[in-house]
Amino acid sequence: MTSQLPDISERLDHIVGGLPALAPELVLIAAFVASILTGLFVDRLWRHATFTVALIGIALSAVCSGFQLAAPDADGVLFGMVATDVVSQYMRILIAIVGLLFACFVHASPDFGAHRKKTGDLYPILLAVQIGLNLMALASNWLLTFIAIEMVSIGSYLMVGYLAKDSRQTEAAMKYVLFGAVCSAVMLYGMSLLYGFTGNLDYTSAQHIQGLTGASPLLVTIALLFVFTGIGFKLTFVPFHFWTPDVYQGAPTPVTAFLSTAPKIAGIALLANILYAWPPDSFAYQHLRLLLVAAAAVTMLWGNLAALRQTDVKRMMAYSSIGHTGFLMMAVLAYSAQDHTILLYYLAVYSLMNMGVFMLTGYIESRTGAVDVRQYHGLGRAMPLALVCFTLIMISLTGIPPTSGFVAKLLVFTAVFHDWQTTGDIGMVVLLIVGALTTVISLFFYFKIPLHAFLKTAESQSEIKPLRHSILWLAVLLTVAVWLLGVFPDWLVG
Repeated sequence: MTSQLPDISERLDHIVGGLPALAPELVLIAAFVASILTGLFVDRLWRHATFTVALIGIALSAVCSGFQLAAPDADGVLFGMVATDVVSQYMRILIAIVGLLFACFVHASPDFGAHRKKTGDLYPILLAVQIGLNLMALASNWLLTFIAIEMVSIGSYLMVGYLAKDSRQTEAAMKYVLFGAVCSAVMLYGMSLLYGFTGNLDYTSAQHIQGLTGASPLLVTIALLFVFTGIGFKLTFVPFHFWTPDVYQGAPTPVTAFLSTAPKIAGIALLANILYAWPPDSFAYQHLRLLLVAAAAVTMLWGNLAALRQTDVKRMMAYSSIGHTGFLMMAVLAYSAQDHTILLYYLAVYSLMNMGVFMLTGYIESRTGAVDVRQYHGLGRAMPLALVCFTLIMISLTGIPPTSGFVAKLLVFTAVFHDWQTTGDIGMVVLLIVGALTTVISLFFYFKIPLHAFLKTAESQSEIKPLRHSILWLAVLLTVAVWLLGVFPDWLVG
C-alpha cells in the first residue's frame, strides 16, 4: 500500500493540474449545488432566485469557454480523456446559449408557472444536463463518452416527465426512458467489444486504431453499429428516431425545444471528434463514413417525407428536426479538423431557428390553445407579429435566400461538392441529390403554417388569452438574428 502512495500523489497532481481546462464545468457544478440550496432556502423569499442562479452559472461557463479560446490547447487533461481544442470551446459556448434560451423560455412559460411543481427543481436538472453536454463535446475516451451521454439522458428523462399533467405526457416520458435504456445498454455492449479488440478506451490513440485494424472487419462493424445506437438515440437519425415524434409532441414545449437542439450540438461534436480521430485510410474510418453517408441520406428523406403528413405543429417540427439531423451529418462528413467553420455556422443557425420556432409554437398554444395547423386559421390577423416571425423562420428553415438557413445549406452543399471533387466518393453525390430534393420537399410542410394563418379564415374566432410577451420578444430577437446572419454571414463565418 505504501509503495502506491507516490503514484496516487502523481495522479492527484495531474488531475489538479488539468482543472483549469475544465473551468466551465466546475462553474456549472458550483451553480448546480447553489441552485439546489437556493431552491431549498431562498425561493420561498424570492421566487426568481433559482432561475437567477442558473442564468449566472450558465453565462459564466460560456465566459470561461470564451477566455479559453485564446489559450493554447491543454494536453492530457484527465489522463487524455478530455480534448480541449478550439472546436470544443465553440461547442461549449453554443450549448450555453441554448441553455440560457431554454431557461428564459421555461421562466416565461405559463404551463410551468401554473404547475404545482413550479420550476425550482428544473434548473438544477438543466445545469446537470449542461455538464453532460459539455463532456460529450470534449470526450476523447469511450468511458467518458458513455458517462456524459448518460448524464444527458437521465436529466432529459426528468425534463420530459417533469409536468406529466396527462396520459400523453406520461406516455412520452415512459417511451423516452424505455428507448433510452435499451440504446444505452446496446451502446455499452458495443464499447466493451471495442475495448476487447483494442485493450484501450481512448479512441484517438494509436493503440486503439491499430487494434481496430487488426480485428475482424465484421466484428468491428457490428461493434460500431452498437456504439452508434446510443449516439443515434441522441441525434435522432434513422433508424433510432422512433421515439422522437411522440416524445416531442408529449413533452412541454420548452423541453421539446431544448431536446431538439442542445443534445444534437453535443452529439454532432462527438461524432466529428470520433470520425476525424481515425486515419482516412483505416478500415474503421471508411466503414464509419459509409454508415454515416447511408444514415444521413435516409434521415433526410424520411424526416421530410414524414413531415408532409403531419398536422400537429410540434409533431411536424419533430420530423423537421430529424430531417435537419441528416443535414448536420452531411456537414460532419464535409467537415475537416482544419476547417470547422461550416459545421459551427450550421449548428449556430440551426439552434437559433429551432429555438425560435418552438418559442413561437409555445406562445401561440398558450394564448389560443392551437396545436394543429388547421387551428391556425385566421391567426395571422389576430397575432400578426408572432405569425410574421413564424413565417420568416420557416423561410430560413427551408433554405430560401437571404436567410442564414440558405447560407448554411449553401456552405454545406459547397463543401460536399468540393469533397466529391477531391475524393471522387459517389456517396457525396448521393447526399447532394438527396439534400437538394428534401429542401424542395420541405417547402410543402413549412409553408402550411403561413398558408393557414394568413390565407384561410376561421369559422369562429378563437379566444386570445392575455399573456406576458417576454417569449414573443425573445422570439423576435431570434428571428432578427436569423435574417441578419444571412445578410452578414461574416459575423460568424469570419
